[in-house]
Amino acid sequence: QVQLVESGGDLVQPGGSLRLSCAYSGSTFSIKTLGWYRQTPGKQRELVAMLDSIGSTDYADSVKGRFTISKDGVQNTISLQMNNLKPEDTAVYFCYAYSDFDFMKYWGKGTLVTVSS
Repeated sequence: QVQLVESGGDLVQPGGSLRLSCAYSGSTFSIKTLGWYRQTPGKQRELVAMLDSIGSTDYADSVKGRFTISKDGVQNTISLQMNNLKPEDTAVYFCYAYSDFDFMKYWGKGTLVTVSS
């Protein structure tokens, strides 16, 4: 199993920046991909950014050029640097890890990002 804990959510003004972090632990050897989803009330969870085991990244079109995902393999953390934030980025952000040992996707509990003036 893999455990994940997010941090860094906050209230920020439009145009501002925020950095989310996610600490992961447990069966880290089995992790194939790591990333971030977000969800707003009444909507499905959507993929924001992902990072695979060879370092390839992918982003939702709505955040390309503004968000950057990165990984610290020593500290077992991933981060999401979010710049030029917009009100539509307001959501609960969830960190996930996909394990190719048990083919499970593990989730953190989420951290709230609010973009508002």
